[in-house]
Amino acid sequence: MSIFRSGMSKTRQSFFGRISQLLGSTDIDDDTWDDMEALLIQADLGVDTTRAVVADVKARVRREGMTKSDQIQPALKATLRSLLKDPPTLNISGRPLSIMLIVGVNGSGKTTTIGKLAYRLSTVNQRKVFLAAGDTFRAAAIEQLQQWGERVGVPVVANKPGSDPAAVVYDAAVSANARGRDVLIVDTAGRLHTNYNLMEELTKIKAVSQKVIPDAPHEVLLVLDGTTGQNALQQAQKFREAVDVTGVIVTKLDSTAKGGMIFAINHDLGLPIHYIGLGEKIDDLVLFRPDYFVDSLFDED
Repeated sequence: MSIFRSGMSKTRQSFFGRISQLLGSTDIDDDTWDDMEALLIQADLGVDTTRAVVADVKARVRREGMTKSDQIQPALKATLRSLLKDPPTLNISGRPLSIMLIVGVNGSGKTTTIGKLAYRLSTVNQRKVFLAAGDTFRAAAIEQLQQWGERVGVPVVANKPGSDPAAVVYDAAVSANARGRDVLIVDTAGRLHTNYNLMEELTKIKAVSQKVIPDAPHEVLLVLDGTTGQNALQQAQKFREAVDVTGVIVTKLDSTAKGGMIFAINHDLGLPIHYIGLGEKIDDLVLFRPDYFVDSLFDED
């Protein structure tokens, strides 16, 4: 819980702290709701999600006969918690080799997240992990993934910049399978010229991975930069058009006051959030826990 409180401090202090100040001992009136709506939108919940939250809180207030603003906070917390679904367990068990594709735009923290995820699956989950440098369009991405592989003790299959990503993934899948690895994590291109090109590339990667493991990929996780707020939501919608995204990892939440975008991802997109990034350290990629997350947005009682 402490890592959630420290990691979400900017969002808590800038907007949700102001909500706590708003909810004083005055009578509830139209201004109360207008101010709450404005603050939630500023926290990047998005207009649609904010309106749903305010409507639900109003309904709770009416049901429970609240008259003072300071009675609203528990209702707000309950409403926010109800928006967030507990993430399902990752589908990376029950077979000799599970394949995960990691997608996201350049700059979202995708390659770093793969390194931290490999570390977490290796140390916490005790899985034998393999990495594939499928983002061959950026030499820096290949080098960065290789550095992470060395750092966390996980093998990396890579080729020269500009080489065929699907060929890299095929080689990695064959090698991981032959070496008895549990999970293959595949880095993919962060940006191609059009959505069509991106979809074509990901379709090829999916097809070659299925030559080795027929039902692959088992997870397609989208990495979103928490500092971009509602822009991240637009990215998620575009990637969903290109590929069957199964879940989300949100990075850099410790560096932003826009943590409210977590609610929009769950509410507007209906995608589970599996992990969030709450710092720079190797173990700061943590399982998303809705209870901890919501509690971390409010001052402790």
